[in-house]
Amino acid sequence: MGFMDKILGGSGSSTEDYVELDVEDFDTDAGEANVNVHIAEIDGQEDVIAIKDAVYDGDLVVADITRLRTEDSTVEHVIDELRQVATEVGGDIVQKGDDQLIVTPNGIAVSRSKLNRP
Repeated sequence: MGFMDKILGGSGSSTEDYVELDVEDFDTDAGEANVNVHIAEIDGQEDVIAIKDAVYDGDLVVADITRLRTEDSTVEHVIDELRQVATEVGGDIVQKGDDQLIVTPNGIAVSRSKLNRP
């Protein structure tokens, strides 16, 4: 299973699957990052605020929505609110399966096709 499969939802991955790497082991001459990638879990409407703030600040967010019940209208409200944020900043938003949202700021688009698939 590849790294992106773990982030974007492979077979049963969780945050325990992440391995903390020591920055000292890598060349970090590139300086400060312009865009950070945040991983978020959405339990309810109140969790959207931090995601919106991150996207407004120019960061990318991968949000886990598995804790929301799909029959609940909260999912629709969360998606609508994050869609509005993506539109306001000129970014992008996609839903991957039933469990993840990816929200990007201006200048970053999410491809709708997989790299290793025709």
